[in-house]
Amino acid sequence: MSLSWIITAIIHGLGIALAFAAAGYACVALWAVLKAARAPRADGGRKPQPATVLKPLHGAEPRLYENLRSFCLQVHPDYQLVFGVREANDPAIAVVQRLRAEFPQRSIALVVDSRVYGANFKVSNLINMMPQAQHDWLVLADADISVPPDYLTRVTAPLADPGVGIVTCLYHGIPGPSFWSRLGRLFIDDWFAPSVRLSHAFGSTRFAFGSTIALRRNALQTIGGFEALRDTLADDFWLGELTRRAGLRTVLSDVVVGTDVGESKLKDLWTHELRWLRTIRSIAPAGFAMTFVCFTSPLLLLGLCLAPGAITAGLAVLGGGARVLLHFLQRRTSDQAFAWHEVLLIPLRDTLLLMEWAAALAGWQVRWRGQVMHARSGGSAP
Repeated sequence: MSLSWIITAIIHGLGIALAFAAAGYACVALWAVLKAARAPRADGGRKPQPATVLKPLHGAEPRLYENLRSFCLQVHPDYQLVFGVREANDPAIAVVQRLRAEFPQRSIALVVDSRVYGANFKVSNLINMMPQAQHDWLVLADADISVPPDYLTRVTAPLADPGVGIVTCLYHGIPGPSFWSRLGRLFIDDWFAPSVRLSHAFGSTRFAFGSTIALRRNALQTIGGFEALRDTLADDFWLGELTRRAGLRTVLSDVVVGTDVGESKLKDLWTHELRWLRTIRSIAPAGFAMTFVCFTSPLLLLGLCLAPGAITAGLAVLGGGARVLLHFLQRRTSDQAFAWHEVLLIPLRDTLLLMEWAAALAGWQVRWRGQVMHARSGGSAP
């Protein structure tokens, strides 16, 4: 048996393994998304309790008015909105004042406070906002989130169970007019959301998302308040993780909210997604190292190149078909129109993700709202 034969056999085996891994992941992710889509909608069953929605703001984002307005249109019978900014000249203040004039019946508080308590400015904002919170059921949601009218009633319902620590929501992307924002939407819809669905389908609840975190005031006090998060980068994740360490459960709501994807340049998209990936790496380094199996298109192509033949061709058809079906299903579950031409973006999207994954392994520095932070230290629990 010659050395060249052994090397050829190893390369061939590697090609089949890569194709099998990529196709297998695409199929299992498709199953997880289908499972979630078929799950019955949860029924709150109890009268909604008074709730305070905390919305930290920073600048006037393109759809800020529309997003914040969706929180003013809730059918919940008793809730308060608390908006917070750090600077008196923040343009988001004008949007809040507009909403106050449009919805005089709503309880809307505005906090302008520049005090900083740690490396995370968003958490400092939340600390400054808390004295204005009137109710014991709290809902945090990022500024770029839009929600349906029954959102608040549905996401707070699980808090009636004292064993629940937080309730969180998945989200779908709402792209802007640019080509790069559409690629960014695919990052969220075709990769991030299915990976969470897959993890959840196998019993994991080790997640929490800034799109929504609902919790009771006593659960927040148990973990030391927002002050416990003041030096973390992934404050949403650690808010959930610390409540889990306190013995409380995390619930993934059946509500899927929308988030704006507004990047108009490749550089902006790369920076944003690299921050996300390095943050994920800081939280789960071992799992992140195996994330490459999620990038279906380049792995299937590499498998075909390393091991051309019927087996890898069959796996490529299976994996490619599952990947396209996953894309189609995600359009339906997020109530977005399906555009056939977007299927052509799938190989580019997967390849760009693979490149970002490799870049995320090469360093820890991230840029966030003008700050340069270190994901490894900023992503750890206090």
